[in-house]
Amino acid sequence: MPMRQLLARIARGLLRIAERSAPPGADWQARDREHVEVWRRRGVTVGQGCRIYARELPAEPWLIVIGNDVGIAGGVRLLTHDGMAYRMRAERPQAQKFGVITIGDHSFIGENAILLPGTRLGAGVMIVPGAVVRGTVPDNSIVMGNPGRVVGRTSLFLRRAVRDPNVLDTFGLPEAERRAIVRAHFGLDPADANRPA
Repeated sequence: MPMRQLLARIARGLLRIAERSAPPGADWQARDREHVEVWRRRGVTVGQGCRIYARELPAEPWLIVIGNDVGIAGGVRLLTHDGMAYRMRAERPQAQKFGVITIGDHSFIGENAILLPGTRLGAGVMIVPGAVVRGTVPDNSIVMGNPGRVVGRTSLFLRRAVRDPNVLDTFGLPEAERRAIVRAHFGLDPADANRPA
């Protein structure tokens, strides 16, 4: 399979995972369109087919370029300036340091990840939740940790994830049906499903 098709397939799989986190009954497609439009109005370059759950934008959103079919989970921070410039105030009172953030096609950024100024993600990159990333990340890479390091290939992860017994086909089901399937899968008592937490 050509790399472009493989990366597109990976992106679709990762975006399906992100979709599963949408609140029950939420019109996630409308919410996705709304978030993307808000980001575009603020100056972010956003490609087609993106899903954005993060709400916070940096002071310089026009320094962010997002490719096609990109998923950005909630809590993600994209930092386009370095606040340490204040340490230069004695010599350069108006100094500020900036960096463009570029996110390649078919990439996914997990919950609460942070991309630092000047970060460039290739195509098909997966950033694990909570990772702190800077620099250039090659195509088809998985990044994890703080500082973020490449720990694997997205294509291999997706091949394993498809066969993971805990990946269930429940997206889009009514909440009661979804809950019943998930609870049964994990052997939880259906009688407990309606008890308040």
